[in-house]
Amino acid sequence: MMQFERLTVGPLDVNCYIVWDDETKEALIIDPGAEPDRILDTVRRLGVKVEMIVNTHGHIDHIGANKEVKEALGCPLLMHEDDIFLIDDECGVHVAQLIGASDSPKPDKTISDGEELRLGDTVLEVIHTPGHTPGGICLLCDGHLFTGDTLFAGGLGRTDLPGGSYEQLLNSIRTRLLTLPDETVVLPGHAYGPPKSTIGNEKATNPFLS
Repeated sequence: MMQFERLTVGPLDVNCYIVWDDETKEALIIDPGAEPDRILDTVRRLGVKVEMIVNTHGHIDHIGANKEVKEALGCPLLMHEDDIFLIDDECGVHVAQLIGASDSPKPDKTISDGEELRLGDTVLEVIHTPGHTPGGICLLCDGHLFTGDTLFAGGLGRTDLPGGSYEQLLNSIRTRLLTLPDETVVLPGHAYGPPKSTIGNEKATNPFLS
């Protein structure tokens, strides 16, 4: 059975998730954006073995602690191929200096739509949702959807940064996410609003999707 813990990290309130299999304690970390010591302390407290780090996209606020966490845990870093260019993006470098983020290493492995990430009997499905960034992804597991900056509770990701497309983002949400069961729990990538929602609630109330 899947378990998770959410940490809101950094000055931009990124939701970093530690996800693990209750039986094997195998885990992955989604979007270690900042505060690596706090993330690592949580890993130790939970007593889990981190098998991989997964970035939902390549913006610096979501990858700013990749380096420290990866070096401390010795695990591979995974990202969609289409977002690797953002690691060296000039805008991201400037933001990194402002928020005190570290330069991220390149991913050890790229992930693609439909791929399954396994933690014991727990399986997370990769759903490619371009629009916020070209390589943005969501992760679906046990009725829970980790949406990064694709979909928020009552909102959606910005599209005015390099590689963003409002039309593409809306298409991704409508064709890849809103087709999921209404009871699917939405777990967004920032703590700007409610910490969670459901697909059914977003269909009914999200002003960007009406």
